Amino acid sequence: MIRKIIKINTALCNGCGACASACHEGAIQMINGKAHLTREDYCDGLGDCLPTCPTGAISFEEREAPAYDAEAVKKAQAAKSFSSPSHIPSPGRQTEHKSQLRQWPVQMKLMPLTAPYYQNADLLIAADCTAYAYASFHKDFIQGRITLVGCPKLDQVHYAEKLTAIFQQNPIRSITVVRMEVPCCGGLEYAVRQAITTSQKKIPLQVVTISTEGNIL
Repeated sequence: MIRKIIKINTALCNGCGACASACHEGAIQMINGKAHLTREDYCDGLGDCLPTCPTGAISFEEREAPAYDAEAVKKAQAAKSFSSPSHIPSPGRQTEHKSQLRQWPVQMKLMPLTAPYYQNADLLIAADCTAYAYASFHKDFIQGRITLVGCPKLDQVHYAEKLTAIFQQNPIRSITVVRMEVPCCGGLEYAVRQAITTSQKKIPLQVVTISTEGNIL
């Protein structure tokens, strides 16, 4: 039958896996670091995977394809749920502490320079350790923001150049930097300030410092 189905451009795929996670039917699998539509009969053609792709590698097309098999999808989901440990939430299950993450990837070194989610975005630029140190990180910081995380000490890079490009090429509404009180986090804050200056954009900046005890200073 002729129907609408997704199409994946593997040349554009960066291997982040966001589309595979977003596809609750299990139609997309990661193979050799690239996303592939492995079960056409599992694809419902609704495109939940499209907005998660940071590179625009996924699109719709109309072509000859097997009909969507809802029963087969239900059986596959049930089998997956049965084989999962009971103490680990199944995909899609609502939990008390629901993730507030709005995009993928989040590591600064993997973030694209342009993406739809940057449009008029409130950015959160956070040191890796902050999410572990501050208990309500999702609710207080990630919620409502586009998240970029990194550690200048471990990554041994200076983020100013990439951040400058992101600020220049996208209409960023505000920036919140969340860092630890430790000295190495100063490199992250410095990179953000330098990037704002170099980009010649007037972007409101807020810096929040977390103590090693998990409190806001």
